[in-house]
Amino acid sequence: MTVLDNRALNRATLARQLLLERAGRPVVDAVAHLCGLQAQEPQEPFIGLWSRLTAFDPAVLSDLLTRRSVVRTHLMRRTVHLVTADDVLAWRARHDAMLRQRVLGVYRDELKGVDLEELAADARDLMSDGDPRTAAEIVRALAGRWPGPGPRPLGEMVVAGLVPMAQAPPRGLWRTKGGVRNVALSSWLGRPVDPPAPEGADDLVGQALVRRYLAAYGPAATADLRAWSGLAGLPGAVAAVRDELVRFRDELVRFRDERGRELLDLPDAPRPDRDTPAPVRFLPAFDNAILGYQDRGRIIDDAHRGLSVAGERVVLVDGRVAATWTVAEDVVTVDPLRTLSRADRAAVAEQGRELAVFLSDGDSDRVRVAASPS
Repeated sequence: MTVLDNRALNRATLARQLLLERAGRPVVDAVAHLCGLQAQEPQEPFIGLWSRLTAFDPAVLSDLLTRRSVVRTHLMRRTVHLVTADDVLAWRARHDAMLRQRVLGVYRDELKGVDLEELAADARDLMSDGDPRTAAEIVRALAGRWPGPGPRPLGEMVVAGLVPMAQAPPRGLWRTKGGVRNVALSSWLGRPVDPPAPEGADDLVGQALVRRYLAAYGPAATADLRAWSGLAGLPGAVAAVRDELVRFRDELVRFRDERGRELLDLPDAPRPDRDTPAPVRFLPAFDNAILGYQDRGRIIDDAHRGLSVAGERVVLVDGRVAATWTVAEDVVTVDPLRTLSRADRAAVAEQGRELAVFLSDGDSDRVRVAASPS
């Protein structure tokens, strides 16, 4: 079985994540291809798409949100993601158990004795009018019958675990501030969430999710799939995909990584040569190019792994995390994590200038690249 080292996996990841070369595809298609973008920080998806698409216009993404073609919702790993309407309706039921369990993992004591099915029914009845509500408003409406858990556990269980919700605009619009107002997903989109597969039926949703993940993140191990989604039971879906492809005289391609793990991939997915040049790219906080794997060694050094979960924005140089970046008063500041060559510093500065122009709506192209660490 062919072994793919971290550099080969890095180039495959960059190609799948639209970071090796900016793509000319429509914004909604890019969101779908990436299986959504992590979006608890509302402006970060705009930066992620700017780094991936040619001539990205942030107004297009804002329009997609207001037209309800994409939504902000709790999904993978119980984090807020920006996903297409079609995907959230297809995937939400498969995430139900994980979302509940992750809230219980934080508030098990507070929610002890609460009948979650009854609470869910009350919450669905409350949200059935389609009116957006803050978590505090939801809690106040439900607290009379459910006083025990306390406001925060009750609100988080309803909003993130029990009732499929969308975060209504202006939350998430370009250069717009707005608090979180939750609205029932079925009311917001005018369509019900797809029901889970019947017991014993082929899990077509799980199989499709595996294929979609591999298209955007492969080659990957089943542990990477689980880490990205937060779901259990995906190895069975992987086996089902392999069986399905074999029936059509095809099969998943298998590799091994440097640790000896089995990696799976789609047969015709791009796997560029390991020496393919990789341009400088500025990534937003919590970008899934990093968080989409259990083993993130293909793109970030172990010494810097904590940056990705701490919300630091990072810069890729030769495809790997090499710096962090911030912006203040329309100036992009880059802080290298290692020594950068003169050519790399120049490339970082040039891409930083383009980012400053984007973030300031053309008012500034100022960038500062700090000295490399000694």
